Parts: sequence; structure tokens; C-alpha cells
Amino acid sequence: MPTRTYSSISEAAAALPPKPLHLAIGMFDGVHLGHHAVIEAAVHSARRSGGIAGVLTFWPHPSRLFRPDHPVRLIMTPSLKTRQLAWLGIDAVITEAFDADYAAITAEEFLPRLKRALPELTTVYVGENWRFGQGRRGDTQLLVAEGKKHGIVVVSAPRINQNGEPISSTRIRTYLEEGRVEEANALLGYTYFAEGVVAPGKQLGRQLGFPTLNVVWEPDLRPRFGVYAVLVSGAAAASPLPAVANYGLRPTVEDSVIPRLEIHVLAPCPFDAGDALSIEWLGFLRPEQKFADVAALRAQIAADREAALAWFARTGANSVHRA
Repeated sequence: MPTRTYSSISEAAAALPPKPLHLAIGMFDGVHLGHHAVIEAAVHSARRSGGIAGVLTFWPHPSRLFRPDHPVRLIMTPSLKTRQLAWLGIDAVITEAFDADYAAITAEEFLPRLKRALPELTTVYVGENWRFGQGRRGDTQLLVAEGKKHGIVVVSAPRINQNGEPISSTRIRTYLEEGRVEEANALLGYTYFAEGVVAPGKQLGRQLGFPTLNVVWEPDLRPRFGVYAVLVSGAAAASPLPAVANYGLRPTVEDSVIPRLEIHVLAPCPFDAGDALSIEWLGFLRPEQKFADVAALRAQIAADREAALAWFARTGANSVHRA
């Protein structure tokens, strides 16, 4: 069945069918490989019991409440998160508002309160390091103790390591901010992607001999400014097309305040203004830089095109985008 979305626990309580509820709980930002053990356990148990595989997640990130001047920048929006969760087989996604009232719920009250709202709740699934409740006092040991009191099984999944280090959203954010997209993709389990609509541009790329698509994209977490090898998908193309992307402030010609994403397709381009595109980030080619003049910029763009062609020829990369 299609994945259902609910904007609160109370909304889900009023709409979910009366079947055993297997609920994975967490932020799940990026829905990376480290999250899969938690999510897939809920899906497997729900399928086996004829129940519902659900996710309880939160918006905004708690740091928006506790550290508003320095919040955690998120890898994906709630809608993209829901799509990734749906791909993993989740039936229902509940997004609870994380505000001052919710943050004040004590660790001891968290599970019984959840059970009262969702009486069909039979099992909860969390990562072994998950913390909850006022002051983040709750841990898996407390969750298990409360679960036994209220007839709820608690399943905690161990952290998954890659190269000896835990896979985490924090680690992926760092990789993206450093332009290490190949390493980020290895932890995500799919290709990091941007989605946006092509907006009319100033045609500067066309004047330089390298027409570009200006994609409107405003991520919370900004990847490193620079040039990337990417794949571009849209309704006008039967399969993803190789391209070179520039993401940044365009210091040579504009030096804007808001970053822009520009795409030059390395093949006949079927896309135009108004088209919705998905851009998969495969490899980092070089950091953004300011050139002395437009002629130097044109020469570098030509070199970037050749570097991207060589990158695709060397890697034989293709799409591993899941959502």
C-alpha cells in the first residue's frame, strides 16, 4: 500500500487501522545505511505479523529549539525523508513537532504516553545510542524497563561501522561540507541528490559556449562550493544523463550571496526552463574559485567539461538513486 503520512501522533492515532504497530523512532536524517537496521527490523516484523511498519520522526531538529543560533543543518527535507522511508517499505510516517512542550516530556513518561495515543503499538525499534525525554535522560535501558511495564517490546539495533567508524548523519554532513560526495554516498547507500525546477537564466553559459540549466535548489545543508560530476534525470530523458555541475556563488561573474546550482549536460540536452530535475552528485572535481576575467573562466569551464567526461569514462558511473 502507498506510504501514509501524518503530521502528528494524534493525527495518526485517529487514522491508522487497528493492526499491530511496529514503530521505528528517530530523526533518521539522510536515511543512511546506519538507519537501515532499525527501519528494516520494523518492516520485517510488520510483514510477518500482518501489522503496520511505521516511523516516528521529528521536525524541526531538536537543535532548532536548544541551539537556535547554531542548529544542525539537515541532509534532507521531511518530504524526501518520507520517500526514502517508503522505498524501504515503511507503511506510515508520523512527523511530530519538536517544540518546548514535547521536549518537556520526561523519559519515564515517553513510552506510556505513546502507548496511550497509539494503543496498537506492540514494538518500538531504535538505535542503541538513541536518547530521549527531558534532558535526553532516556536510554535504551530505560526504554526496555518502561516497555516491560506497558507490554511493548523494545528492539535496539547496534551501530553499523564503516572503516572502523560508526555510520552517522554527522559524519555524512561533514563529508558533504568537505565535498567528499563519494564517501558520503557510500554511507548513505544511495547517491546524494538535489531536486529543483529549471529557472530562466541570463544565458551567460550559452554565450561562453557551454549552455547551463539553472536549477532552483535551497538545501538546509550546503555541500562544498565547487564543480561536480553529476547525473541529471527528468521527464524529458529516458535515463539519467551525465553532466557537470557548478554549485556556489559565481565569484567571477556575480559573487552572489545565495548559492546557485548550474548544470551543463554532457550530451544533447532535452531539458528547458520549467522542467523538474533530479541531480545525483557523484564526484567532486574542483573547489570554486574566482578567475581574472571571463576568458579565463571560459577556459576553465572547457577544462571542467573534459574532466567530467574523463571522470565518467574512468568510473563507468551510473545511477544508484533510490527515492
